[in-house]
Amino acid sequence: MDVVSDAIAAVRLGRPSSDRVRVGGTWCVRLDPYEGAGFHVVLAGSCWLLADGGEPVPLASGDAVLLPHGAGHVLSDSPVDTATAARALPLERYRDRPAAGSAPPGGGVVEMLCGKYRLDRSRVHPLLAELPGVVRLPGGCHDELRTAIQLLGGEVDARRPGSSIALPSLLDLLLVYMVRASVAGPAPGSWSAALGDPVTAAALQAMHADPAAPWSVDRLAAEAGVSRPTLVRRFTPLVGRPPMAYLTWWRLTLAATRLRDTPDSLAAIAARVGYGSPYALSHAFVREFGTTPGRYRAALGTTPG
Repeated sequence: MDVVSDAIAAVRLGRPSSDRVRVGGTWCVRLDPYEGAGFHVVLAGSCWLLADGGEPVPLASGDAVLLPHGAGHVLSDSPVDTATAARALPLERYRDRPAAGSAPPGGGVVEMLCGKYRLDRSRVHPLLAELPGVVRLPGGCHDELRTAIQLLGGEVDARRPGSSIALPSLLDLLLVYMVRASVAGPAPGSWSAALGDPVTAAALQAMHADPAAPWSVDRLAAEAGVSRPTLVRRFTPLVGRPPMAYLTWWRLTLAATRLRDTPDSLAAIAARVGYGSPYALSHAFVREFGTTPGRYRAALGTTPG
């Protein structure tokens, strides 16, 4: 897997939830902070978004917006200030939306797909952690995103056979596109630079493709086609830690994910993430997370095989 895919897979929990909302006239709704990531897709019309502590963001038909850290926010038919936001109604007020084709009083109909991704924030990859609080992606600027939104609109508007599988899958695809577009955006963070640097990206790709391999700095440098000092000099400031420290962190993050998501034995997990024995994994796990793998799994309620 690649770095972006791994970063998402490590934190994603269960299926995303979504609701189609259709409003018109004068309206202003409030969505409280959420432990996952919120998103909105404007299927028709236009509106404004104001995140807590942020600036108003205009949204037009075809636009998508991701709130990767689950910030509380307000959606409104017009630009909204803090005083107006305080009088916003809960989104639940609009769950009983009009049937398709019937316009609410006042015109200016806006149709949106509003939803949430469940995320485990205990081990968020730094690539996701550095994303801004609000990521607005104009649909007209991203062909993949525009296609995904068109497909989503079709699944939301028509209860077709298989839609219960198609819709969550398309929402997962939407998340990938939104994160991918954010990382490649005009204001890159350190991880955008890391993925854009051929040496650092090659080393990251090697570690993510086979985390259990017996990597060393020399082997990673050879994989990237540079000397050992060059790899360390370019990798460390962009990623935030030296290559082997990042590899250790990523292996333990994978171990924690498998403890959460699978009933695999500790021995099987150790072999999968590059540790020679369950004891070696357990010792490293305690250093990183402050608890043993068994206690970590028990707290999550996962039964080992």
